[in-house]
Amino acid sequence: MSTEKRIEATAKNIEGKLQEVIGELSGNPSDKAEGKAKQAEAQVIHTTENIKDELKKAID
Repeated sequence: MSTEKRIEATAKNIEGKLQEVIGELSGNPSDKAEGKAKQAEAQVIHTTENIKDELKKAID
């Protein structure tokens, strides 16, 4: 398990949520879309790390 990658992904997710809210409040669809994209990227990182963990468990 890469704790560092999980922390980075969590930070990116929080950043994305904030950017999405700011975009919503300001009426800026570009900020809102970028925020959602950051959240999706964070989810991919988390999923990748989960798969790596499961593969490691299966090998051990």
